[in-house]
Amino acid sequence: MIAAVVLALLIPVLFVYYYKNAYKRPKNFPPGPPSLPVYGAFWIVLAHEFNDLSTAFRKLGQKYNTKIIGLNMGPAQTVVINDPALIKEMFYREELDGRMDIILFRLRSFWKKLGIFFTDGYFWHTQRRFSLRYLRDYGFGRRDSTLEAVIADDIKEMIDMGLNGPKYPAEKEIVKGDLVYLPYFLAAPFVNGIVQVLSRSTLPRSAYKDLWSLVRGAIMFQRNSNDMGGALSLTPWLKDVLPNYSGYNALVKGNQCLLDFFQKIIKDAIETHDENYDRHFIDMYLTKTKQEMNQKSTYSVDQLILTCTDYMFPAASAVQFVLTILIERLLLQPEVQVKIHEEIDRIVGRDRLPSLDDRRNMPYVEACIREIMRHETTVPLSVPHRAMTDTKLGGYNIPENTMVNPNLTMLHMDEELWGDPQNFRPERFLKNGQLDLASDKSLPFGAGRRLCAGETYARQTMFQVFAAFMQAFTVSTADGKPLLRPAKRIQGIITTIPEFWVRITPRT
Repeated sequence: MIAAVVLALLIPVLFVYYYKNAYKRPKNFPPGPPSLPVYGAFWIVLAHEFNDLSTAFRKLGQKYNTKIIGLNMGPAQTVVINDPALIKEMFYREELDGRMDIILFRLRSFWKKLGIFFTDGYFWHTQRRFSLRYLRDYGFGRRDSTLEAVIADDIKEMIDMGLNGPKYPAEKEIVKGDLVYLPYFLAAPFVNGIVQVLSRSTLPRSAYKDLWSLVRGAIMFQRNSNDMGGALSLTPWLKDVLPNYSGYNALVKGNQCLLDFFQKIIKDAIETHDENYDRHFIDMYLTKTKQEMNQKSTYSVDQLILTCTDYMFPAASAVQFVLTILIERLLLQPEVQVKIHEEIDRIVGRDRLPSLDDRRNMPYVEACIREIMRHETTVPLSVPHRAMTDTKLGGYNIPENTMVNPNLTMLHMDEELWGDPQNFRPERFLKNGQLDLASDKSLPFGAGRRLCAGETYARQTMFQVFAAFMQAFTVSTADGKPLLRPAKRIQGIITTIPEFWVRITPRT
């Protein structure tokens, strides 16, 4: 009886408490949905679009008639920007360059704040500056004949796999007759390019099994980091209660593939390191680490592992899926493939591989790559930023430590910028038959100080791989039937589609 009375009194008290907190907001905070128990407005976001948060935020922006949405995502105040002009402004505001400290970022870096992508402040500035300064010496971010030759060698192996079939047992999982499994078939040039930049070595074709294991791990990690960890980031204790259902185990397993890969390379480098001679970037970093051992240093072996992992992660997953989704688009719009083949045959012919020297003379191929990154935003909500101090954006107050997400899909699908954004139309980037960079308002790699450090590498390598692939093959569906609709998108940190088989016919 007493328990029933207590419960009867407690229910209205809790109702009043949660009702008052549901609409409690910082002063002049952007409009948005109310906050519900435990996960705040995250429940409402998921109710609008469970598997596509960028679309959910578009709908919420329309509902509240605002270009900036303010909401409480569990313990974190969050702002999502739907306006193209404000997105660009945000990228160039240094006080919005911070990163959130969430379990998703900690579990991948030995439970410390390490790496490049997910750190901020002095630590991030120092590590990014050092890594980019010396990675450029090995071809990262600029033209480099050695790196281009390494990538070309792996492209030749890729084409040989497609033309002549498997050479090693692991390849039988990737190539079956005239069918190839995407994105894995495209992986080696991207991954080996980064290995070359970091360690002046590559994995031979006989070791592609290890390369593909690395790719599987990267894909597993990013797919299970949906909406930056979602419930796991908002309630980290789920890792102990529901480690499988929350995605925690998959995140750890996927991430471990990358850590194991670089721990082995770095261990070998340490054992053979000569302080008087730096063979590659890893040696240079180890030398710097030893030089600063007695100082309050940001350099360590663990940080080196995470630096390598950060530069590898996009190469092991994101760029391959950009091309995979582009190939899917060729199956949906066969006329695009015809135009690509015509340009390749006219500019390059069949007697040599396309090179980066051909890029300026192949505007349609380049336009196709740019258009797929606009049409299918690779990182729809970017990597979350953090307000490092109290500031304003679009006339609204953004309190310190607010999570800030630019909704890049809204920029890439804005009718005022693109006219017909829903259509895949590479010609939008051409003018008088030439590439018109001034017309490219897309930001697939972000902008400002947080611009993706690998943009130049990604663009160059995607061109090399895609142009050579299309020079060698005509692609069609595995079953020979027309593709009528795109595959369902899988949203993690990046947008992917289910791996699939495609038929390749040699262009001889």
